[in-house]
Formats: sequence, C-alpha cells, structure tokens
Amino acid sequence: MSEAPTIEFLCDPELEGTIPAPERAIRFAPDWFRDLKPELDMKDALGMPGMTAKACLPMTDAFSLGFVIPLPYDVQLRVPPDGINIAMGWPESCAFNPIEQHHPAQLGAPKPPFAQVMPLKFINPWRIKVPDGYSVMFQPLANRPELPFYCFSGLVDCDRFATTINFPFIWTGGPGDFLLPAGTPIIQLIPVRRDTLVKQQGVRASTEKELEEQEAAATRKYTEESTYRKDWRVRK
Repeated sequence: MSEAPTIEFLCDPELEGTIPAPERAIRFAPDWFRDLKPELDMKDALGMPGMTAKACLPMTDAFSLGFVIPLPYDVQLRVPPDGINIAMGWPESCAFNPIEQHHPAQLGAPKPPFAQVMPLKFINPWRIKVPDGYSVMFQPLANRPELPFYCFSGLVDCDRFATTINFPFIWTGGPGDFLLPAGTPIIQLIPVRRDTLVKQQGVRASTEKELEEQEAAATRKYTEESTYRKDWRVRK
C-alpha cells in the first residue's frame, strides 16, 4: 500500500518555533460553532427535533477540510471611514512586516466593486511543499463571516513553485481600531491532485428513475434523524 501524500510547511530556520504554525483546519473552528448544541429545544415543521448548524455534517466537513495558515504576529489596524487610508502597526521585534499594501488600481479601482477599497496582503513566511502532481487551492476560511477581512482565492501549482505565496485581501470589518492577534486564521488551503479534477459536464433532464431516487432521498432527509450521517456521509 502506498503512503498517504504529505504536505509540508517550511520556514526560515530563524523563524522556527517563534511564530504560530499551520495546522489542520478543524483546529481553527470558531467558538460560535463549537459552543452550539446540536439540537434546539423545539421541533421542526415535520415534528422532528430542530437541529442547529452544529448537526450539519457538511458544514463540519468544510471546517475540517485542508489546513489553515495563521497570522504570524499581532497586527494593529486603524481603518478610517473612507476605508482607504488604513494605518497598520506591529511589534518592533517582528522579523518581517506581516501586512503590505497593493495598489488599488490592481483591482480596477476606482471602478466598482472596489471604488472605496485599499487592497492589502498578508505576508506568508511558509513555503508549501506537496507531492508531484498536486496543486493547492487557497481560499477564505469556510463559514467564517465574522472575520473582518476577505482573502482572495487562488490555485497554485505548489509542486513546482519553490517559494512562498502571499495572500491578497480586503478589509470588510468597517471603520475603527482593531487588533488581529497572532494566531488569527487567515487562509484555508486544500491540496488538489490535478489528474482528478472533473472537467467534463452534462446538463439534462432527470430520468424517471433519478426522480424517484431524488424523492426517496428527500423523504428520508426530512422524516428520519441523522440519515446523512448514517448512510450518506463518507468520513474525510
């Protein structure tokens, strides 16, 4: 049996042990999700137990998928009402500047939708190594609307790209003074084997058999407890 593929995160030797390390994504699941109970103290419209997002296994799997890179240092931001002239600061002991600016024109400013936006980027100290044939999808953290920033997505062939990758983002938290503490999750990354990418599609009407399957699954979904967990979900 072949060994499971491994992703590696490499930093400069002088940084090792001094900054928060990347970890499995599930370790960064937010408190609002961890604190939820699976069931509500009420029934749904069909008389089944009312369920919360904590019982939604697809959401749990999204939190768990891949890895997360955290912010290496504390960062202070002062965001003015115009959202553009953002002041940033961090401890003098930082080995590098954890955030830099992009030029607004790189997003097409002043044209919408970025007319009042200062694009920034997180400086990432980690090189990502993956086996041959793998790319890495970088994306905003799944199900994290409370984070005050939005990172842009990107797909990088990290099996060939032998240096670090920075993460462009825009501030979405409104004006005010903010502290982003070291360890704040900034990007979720998912290794993808390129030869398994689905590139063909079909668009058609369902057959009679497929409609029957769909109706049977829908009936079970709304009239039985934990059907997805018991019969449909595949552990990741």
